[in-house]
Amino acid sequence: MRKFLFHRSRAWYRFSRNPLSVVGLLIVVTILLMAVLAPFVTPYPEAAGKYLNISGRNQAPSLEHWFGTDRLGRDVFSRVVFGYRVSLMLGIVVLSIAAPLGIVLGLISGYLSGRIEFVIMRITDIFLAVPSLVLAMAVLGLFEPSLTMAMVAVSIGWWPWYTRLIFNLTRSLRTEDYVVAAEVVGASPGRVIVGEVLPNCLGTILTKMTLDMGFVILLGSGLSFLGLGAQPPTPDLGTMVAEGTLFLPDLWWSSVFSGLAILVVVFGFNLLGDGLRDLFGVEV
Repeated sequence: MRKFLFHRSRAWYRFSRNPLSVVGLLIVVTILLMAVLAPFVTPYPEAAGKYLNISGRNQAPSLEHWFGTDRLGRDVFSRVVFGYRVSLMLGIVVLSIAAPLGIVLGLISGYLSGRIEFVIMRITDIFLAVPSLVLAMAVLGLFEPSLTMAMVAVSIGWWPWYTRLIFNLTRSLRTEDYVVAAEVVGASPGRVIVGEVLPNCLGTILTKMTLDMGFVILLGSGLSFLGLGAQPPTPDLGTMVAEGTLFLPDLWWSSVFSGLAILVVVFGFNLLGDGLRDLFGVEV
């Protein structure tokens, strides 16, 4: 127990040496708590659904409505907080699909080599040749736009980054002494991959996923801005920015505050990812 506490305090010391990493952690934790407790921390939770208030529409920011109201009289601050729910859910689902798939393929191709490596990595290169946004738009063009389809479309273009990263990492680890020793004593390839190679990739994987959360949220917001993500009246940050731009510069608050919300969450995950990269001493 004492040894565990020592290692934990040492890890926190290394992480906290960079104040910006702590700032990123605070931003991410605050946003997560706000998203989870959205019905309780927002002044007008009904604004997140099918809500109309003609008498209160297009109000500028005030003490009553911190971020103002939109053209339907909905409180923009409340919708921003609920919008964080949608963005975080998109990021979590996408990484829950793309990361395990990419990691498994990267481990297999990096350790086994041969024909398996050739097939997996050539398919990976084909996907990497197409920008993620373009690939997601192409997939969404075949189906009716929705949040679910946006998650699937982004996942299709995101797994190759993990495959390439873990492939390179596995290739460098397979010649390490502890891997060779496991092979000498007769451990199966699956045992070596799971027991020796994968644990030494976890720091890199965690750092990559933290950094990717911001980029996935940004990509998802871009799709919603183009009308290919979550559909109204679902409060989505990208959709709110797109709706607000139709009334610039008069009703600037709707698009400006929604855009700043995207900036803050992406900034927070990037700072947190940088801190984890310094903590684990990895390059992503």
